[in-house]
Amino acid sequence: MSQIKVGDTLPSITLKYCPYDPSLKDACGIPQNLSTDSFKGKKVVIFGVPGAFTPTCNNNHLPEYHQKYQDLVNKGIDQVVCISTADAFVMDAWGKWTNVSDKVIMAADGNGDFVKATGLVQDLTKGGMGAVRSKRFAMVVEDMKVTYIGVETQFGVSVSGAGAVLAKL
Repeated sequence: MSQIKVGDTLPSITLKYCPYDPSLKDACGIPQNLSTDSFKGKKVVIFGVPGAFTPTCNNNHLPEYHQKYQDLVNKGIDQVVCISTADAFVMDAWGKWTNVSDKVIMAADGNGDFVKATGLVQDLTKGGMGAVRSKRFAMVVEDMKVTYIGVETQFGVSVSGAGAVLAKL
């Protein structure tokens, strides 16, 4: 599939996530389904990262969304969703490690269904990370329609960062 672009409709995909539960400090919750269909009627920021806990993802990408969460809400964003091709338990642990609480939904695309359906998949076999990984990206989706998409073409966070998204809202 070609890469998703502005004006396209978000595909119907089911991701997994563990709902934020402050009582579960040392364990993960039970993974729940998160269907992209639940974004109907909402304005959602979805950002994808190649790997949980990896240096750029952990130190730059996710923290910026957490720090600018209220700014995004003030611009009309209903939900912020972080996607990685990890499992729901890894995503939950990463959310706890970075203290994002319930501000960022830490969604797992364990089988790569979302990134394959949107053309946002990359092969990181050479780096030992596997053939199906997420590109680093951010998109704004309004009532299932993509209104912004920023996909990184070089190392680092620029067009996929929270600041770039805020500038487009």
